[in-house]
Amino acid sequence: MTVSEAYADCMALAREHYENFPVASRLMPARLRPHVAAVYAFARHADDMADEGELSGEERRAGLEAWRQRLHACAAGESDHPVFLALGDTIRRFDIPMQLFDDLLDAFVQDTRVHSYETFDQLLDYCRRSANPVGRIVLALHGFLDDRTAPPSDALCTGLQLVNFWQDVSVDRLKPRVYIPEEDLARHGCTVEEVLGGENSHRLRTVLAFQVQRTQEFFVRSLPLFPLVPLRLRLELSAIWRGGKRILAIIEKQGYNTVCIRPSLTWNDKFAVFSSALLKGRPHA
Repeated sequence: MTVSEAYADCMALAREHYENFPVASRLMPARLRPHVAAVYAFARHADDMADEGELSGEERRAGLEAWRQRLHACAAGESDHPVFLALGDTIRRFDIPMQLFDDLLDAFVQDTRVHSYETFDQLLDYCRRSANPVGRIVLALHGFLDDRTAPPSDALCTGLQLVNFWQDVSVDRLKPRVYIPEEDLARHGCTVEEVLGGENSHRLRTVLAFQVQRTQEFFVRSLPLFPLVPLRLRLELSAIWRGGKRILAIIEKQGYNTVCIRPSLTWNDKFAVFSSALLKGRPHA
């Protein structure tokens, strides 16, 4: 397989999972879409190894470590796997730090071991490895990863990851996995078992309201990123920022009941998000 064919495979995977791949939209410069798709294909396969199928935790971790070995080999140009043929070319071409990919794999490995979090700080540490590397990789692809852009990018990615946690309570509890910090559950008289059981109690809704409120701060902290990046990336990030905020608003509108109902964006919501990004430009607090 040629490198071009490998990129085509990654793009096909990205199109197949478009709902989870907003950075491949038309706002992304065409020259960068294959490279973002290569990164997505790497993470998509790793995510499936960590979560899908009937394998034991030990077998999942073995698969992820084999994926890590292929990652490090591809950086040196040693791979015949389509994902790593494309990814290796991307890493070398844009000089992307390997630690970012290792951090992502560490988060996937953690998913096979950890099914709940005692504190919010522990959850943020997970976000540091599961979400923040993605933003930094996108910045590196655009040539804008530096000491000024990295912190607000991390804030945006962490905020989006937290939104996903509060959005997916009803889905994650079936895995079973609970991302709501145990310290916050306990403070309101709730337990992990309550969440796993799908009990839509007033106590749990109060905990989720608190999580939504604290997540808003990460979106505020991400605002300094927008004037530092080029227009097309700014529009892309603005749409993603607004989409995350819209999910938080929907969670609030449905009374913070996400243990039974998964909130999602309608087509009208998506149109409003992208229209606002195009017409209003960068977001404001």
